[in-house]
Amino acid sequence: MSADKGFEQIISWQKARELNKLVYEITRQTEFSKDFGLRDQIRRASISISSNIAEGFGRKSDKEFTYFLNIAKASCYEVKSQLYLALDIEYLSEKDFDKAYSLCDEISRTIFGLIKHLNAKI
Repeated sequence: MSADKGFEQIISWQKARELNKLVYEITRQTEFSKDFGLRDQIRRASISISSNIAEGFGRKSDKEFTYFLNIAKASCYEVKSQLYLALDIEYLSEKDFDKAYSLCDEISRTIFGLIKHLNAKI
């Protein structure tokens, strides 16, 4: 990663930021908002994605950045699992599920591409 560009330029981080906003919108809905455990867990997992991308970028080492990207990717899968639960217990619609799940897929793919790029440099 070039030192003159911040983490805000990373597509994965930009998409994770979108996911954070969407997760907060979804979890404000009536039934979801009352389930404090699931609501807080999916929010934390979502925030973990963007936070770990930013933290890894700040480490200024490709090896450490890759480590944090892997954590971010795992958090993305955690959000996917929680989305399934929310769908199954009817806290969100198929439309909201599809939108959030697709965004998670996109984030996972872009993180994977970045990891491959960094590993080729190590």
